Amino acid sequence: MFRYCLPRTRGRLRVAMAVLLLGVAAAGPAQQALMPPRADPLITRDPSGWLQTSTPGGRIDKRNPFFRSLGSNGRSCNSCHRQENGWTVSAESVQQRFEATRGTDPIFRPVDGANSPLADVSTYAARAAAYSMLLERGVIRVGLPMPANAEFTLTKVDDPYHYASAKELSLFRRPLPATNLIWDTAVMWDGRETFAPFKPPMDAGIDMEDIRASLASQALHAILGHEQAASAPGSDVIASIVDFESHQFTAQYFDDGAGRLNEDNGMGGAAILAQQKFWVGINDALGNAPTTEPFDPRVIRLFDDWRDPDPSFRFDSRVWARAAIARGQQLFNSMRIEITGVAGLNDATGRAVIHGTCGTCHDSPNIGNHSVGAPLNIGIADASRRTPDLPLYTLTNLRTGEVVQTTDPGLALRTGKWADIGKFKGPNLRGLAGRAPYFHNGSAATLRDVVDFYDQRFHIGLSEQQKRDLVAFLSAL
Repeated sequence: MFRYCLPRTRGRLRVAMAVLLLGVAAAGPAQQALMPPRADPLITRDPSGWLQTSTPGGRIDKRNPFFRSLGSNGRSCNSCHRQENGWTVSAESVQQRFEATRGTDPIFRPVDGANSPLADVSTYAARAAAYSMLLERGVIRVGLPMPANAEFTLTKVDDPYHYASAKELSLFRRPLPATNLIWDTAVMWDGRETFAPFKPPMDAGIDMEDIRASLASQALHAILGHEQAASAPGSDVIASIVDFESHQFTAQYFDDGAGRLNEDNGMGGAAILAQQKFWVGINDALGNAPTTEPFDPRVIRLFDDWRDPDPSFRFDSRVWARAAIARGQQLFNSMRIEITGVAGLNDATGRAVIHGTCGTCHDSPNIGNHSVGAPLNIGIADASRRTPDLPLYTLTNLRTGEVVQTTDPGLALRTGKWADIGKFKGPNLRGLAGRAPYFHNGSAATLRDVVDFYDQRFHIGLSEQQKRDLVAFLSAL
């Protein structure tokens, strides 16, 4: 067909065809690498790609009592802790379950799924209104009383659902993931199921007795409370649930843009995560480490080899997606943050300004939680961030008369201490993409919202590109 072309045109066509063929040749492996993983019961789809769970037996044991209804309302642990959502629930998945069952799935129970346990759930429309917080934020209502001998009193309640009182405050909180638990240094957002203070062991190992006791306490109270069991199950049932929970690991395995996260020296995925070393206090930035090793700000080192894209692979879209993830990792590790006004951090250290990074609080290597039990108040529950769907509590200091308003007193409802108002634990960062929304009350709908919060809260001044890179990185964890 080319013999009728003019000589100059033929030359241009040869060049164009050569470029096209080079592009096709280069794109072939990229397209192949971007194909979703083969069917695997340990790999599930999420909004960013594919999430992987690793277990000792290479499968999810659905015979475990974790998946069995042990109470009176049809719920199991699995009702609020789903594999495809990083072993919690997402608001989107809850909405899908509501539509599929017209609001009768076991997760929709008035005891704590509804905005008030007295809410009308007799019709479809009534259920949609009653379970609005669970549907929109993916939160469960936790009812806790004012603690005895507290340093403060509850002087006013503004509850849009007309239920909360000093006898039982309504606190709307996200179910925490039932995975990656051997690295937890506090169990529950307010640490109330932490059986014993997790201490840095002298041998720099993991004090599994503390963790197992805490998980056992949490499982028991969940069965009696969330599942409304009439009596406690046997100790063998609790032990089996704890064994299941404490031996599974979850992380992002495949990214829709970057492909497999364990290729080309990438260290994504749950199989690699399961080998991560940890001890209580590891890499703590504020002097709580049990060893003499200095704090390493390079907390996450999963994608070090993706920082400099090979120009010879310029037709491979994975290269640029991986470079964005690597840039986001570098920002996480090195971006300077002037940390101010964080109760549990600035006041505890006596430093008005801490020149830190993301890793100052998310210090556990390649895990991202706080390696010591250090609940902090970063302002999520402040009255200034209250939206009309959240209750607002006015607390008055009995000694000074000082007044604070908050949507959730957090740790203070366990300790009774004025200084603990608004403090919560920092969650594990692995497997983030599948478990939106974020923060204890689901106030950040997306990871971009999380990045925007920190940018505004600490006046970082992130560029649009930096925000996109941080989101790419967090989605790959």
